[in-house]
Amino acid sequence: MEDYNKIFAAIDAGRVLDVASGNGYFLELILTGAKTYTEAVGVDKKEAAAEPFAQTFKDNERVSFRVMDGTKLDFADDSFDTVSISHSLHHLENPGAVLQEMYRVLRPGGIFIINEMYCDGSQAETQMTHVLLHHWMGKIDTAAGVYHRETYKREELLDFARTLGLHNLTAHDIADLSDDPKGAEVQAELLPVIDRYAGRVPDQPEVLQVAEMLRQRLKDIGFHSATTLLVLAQK
Repeated sequence: MEDYNKIFAAIDAGRVLDVASGNGYFLELILTGAKTYTEAVGVDKKEAAAEPFAQTFKDNERVSFRVMDGTKLDFADDSFDTVSISHSLHHLENPGAVLQEMYRVLRPGGIFIINEMYCDGSQAETQMTHVLLHHWMGKIDTAAGVYHRETYKREELLDFARTLGLHNLTAHDIADLSDDPKGAEVQAELLPVIDRYAGRVPDQPEVLQVAEMLRQRLKDIGFHSATTLLVLAQK
């Protein structure tokens, strides 16, 4: 299994921008692993992300947060040394526009990072539980007006980077199958999620049938997170 810290350890990250940052979990991975960095900015269009982000970096004065639409980044051209986005492309109605904005604000020679789970390839059966669960949740979100498409295939994610014209591209497949896939903690975490989502559509028998299938699959097969593709490239 490849490790984020080992991959990021070779990076002099400089000034970092993390887009669709949420609580800042992935940005923290970069800053913890990177050889060096000077400062970092997390942006998210959701104001609700500000508080959990602040908690993640409460002891780090070099990190700040701004509410901002990723399709209209309020930064000058070539103003960051590293830009990143993680587990967000399948939540974006126009991912190409966001990636183009990230490219614009990245300096020539800077590092572009994409980190995203994918749905195809040699996923273990336990990982396919994650894929099926995620896609089911996405359909319910989308029906409620919250854009959430199915996760991309591995080659589609690579195409995002290729379309930007990035070079020196490296791709790392990251998966962790070490936890007990049928452990009590897994059941305790995910069964309530299924129940909560199913409760949003009590009048849709087909959706509820999938919910029951997922509950049974958690018990019979178990769950591991789907493989993530980590792409690093240069502008």
